[in-house]
Amino acid sequence: MKERAAAYEPLTVERLAPLLVSASEARRWRLVAEFLEEYRWEPAELRAGLLDVEPAPTGDERWDVFLAALAEHLAAKDGRGAPSWVATRSLRQFWFPFNTPAARVDAVVHAPAAFRRRGVYVAAQELNVA
Repeated sequence: MKERAAAYEPLTVERLAPLLVSASEARRWRLVAEFLEEYRWEPAELRAGLLDVEPAPTGDERWDVFLAALAEHLAAKDGRGAPSWVATRSLRQFWFPFNTPAARVDAVVHAPAAFRRRGVYVAAQELNVA
């Protein structure tokens, strides 16, 4: 008897969060890149479903807020409102994930609004990694 291959399911922010829990920073960014790539390939009418369910905490408030900013940013790019779960997530202290002088300047100038509003300073081109 032949086994069936599992059906493909794109990564959601809900399923991304637990993958970030014990991952190194480099691995976290690779996982975010994978999520972004899968998101881009999904038909526009299905993309909201990848963002709608609130992810469990990652154990790192910065990454929890990053996921909220990412969900809002992607929804806005698709012309939709942000999922309701993102409203309460923001940082009290700014976070520059790419913390070199040049990256900080670039992030201050080019961080998308959804990220800036939450205190996460990452340049838009860093989100085009995939």
